[in-house]
Amino acid sequence: MSMSKMSRLVAVCSSIGLAAGGVAYTAYKGGEPVHARVTCSNQYKFPAGSNYPDILQHRNYMAQVLTPEMYNKLRSRTTPHGCTFDECIQPGVDNPSNPHFKEVGCIAGDEESYEVFSEFFDKVIDERHEGYKPWDKHIKDMDYTKLKGGCLDDKFVLSSRVRTGRAIRGLRLPPSCTRAERREVERVIVEALNTLHGEFKGRYYPLKKMAAEEHQKLVEEGFMFGKPTAPQYVAAGMTRDWPDARGLWANDSKNFLVWINERDHARIISMQKGGNIAQTFMRYCKGVNLLEQEISKKGWDFMWNEHLGYMATSPADLGTGMRAGVHIKIPMLSKDPRFDLFLQAMHLQKRGTGGTDSPIVDDVYDISNSQRLGKSEVELMQVLIKGVEDIIKMEKELIKGGTIDRLLPASVRDLYNKKNKTA
Repeated sequence: MSMSKMSRLVAVCSSIGLAAGGVAYTAYKGGEPVHARVTCSNQYKFPAGSNYPDILQHRNYMAQVLTPEMYNKLRSRTTPHGCTFDECIQPGVDNPSNPHFKEVGCIAGDEESYEVFSEFFDKVIDERHEGYKPWDKHIKDMDYTKLKGGCLDDKFVLSSRVRTGRAIRGLRLPPSCTRAERREVERVIVEALNTLHGEFKGRYYPLKKMAAEEHQKLVEEGFMFGKPTAPQYVAAGMTRDWPDARGLWANDSKNFLVWINERDHARIISMQKGGNIAQTFMRYCKGVNLLEQEISKKGWDFMWNEHLGYMATSPADLGTGMRAGVHIKIPMLSKDPRFDLFLQAMHLQKRGTGGTDSPIVDDVYDISNSQRLGKSEVELMQVLIKGVEDIIKMEKELIKGGTIDRLLPASVRDLYNKKNKTA
């Protein structure tokens, strides 16, 4: 970090009441020491075992990797910004499981959480991101000209969307930030976005100044977010002070959006009707790069390092942080008992079009990439395009009354037959 950016960070930290102090614990990040305070609180007069969470019946990644020995080692540490280990694991303690998918069950309060509590987060990341190790390096590639294909059949694909999260270095993440930090995030991002022109020219819609009718209309159109009600978000403290410093920035065409202070500092979205996801990805890459350039001109950076890529509140969204997906109508294939196995083999995931945990309506599914970390943006887009092309081929075959056996990967057929034999 340059001296000018370091000076700006120190000034901002001072102005919003973030001060260092206490006994130092030293971790290392990119060759530079990161100092964390060891808290001396009355809560630690009790032994660690008496404060260990009851997670025996939990089914999330936090509960899978956490041990009493690990908790005893980490519970008294805090990051330089004051985030504690108990705050990081609390969402998973309060929410034992999700019936639809396995959640990570933890959050980061700030960028340094991933270093200060690395013994824990490294194991969660390894499990969630399919063997991603502490020494692995993330790959970044947003050169949209390398993309092959991406014009998907509009008869099946209703819309396409590419989104990611970004966070401003030096300011705590939504679970732990102060009101002042949240307002600073809003100021930095909105000022940067307001400098954009051409296809990215737009305006900011602050949530606290929005009429209820206008807000509801934007939500129904898929442009705006509502107050998070999912238990894990509430447990993480992401809904504090709602709707202060939250809002939507949209370009004039409303196909490039930025949600401010929802789950991350910024959730950046490129979207459009139809199956031309290559065009959606091109707009996404251009817009994200322009925003990063503009905040950098003012002395700010997005949280990023060579190991974890772009940083996010959830360990599930590290790396690219990118979820590229389509809304696709597949009434035939979705009823095939091998459909879920196919998605798993292709590193894809399904959900309803209304977001996480939403129901499937009229056989329309949201299909997207399941990987985030260790592969580049271009690689993940190719995975999605290939998977959706195969889905469309199988749907067409089933409509004709044919069979899809030859179109399924051999591994899917073998696994399905093996499960049926043992059932």
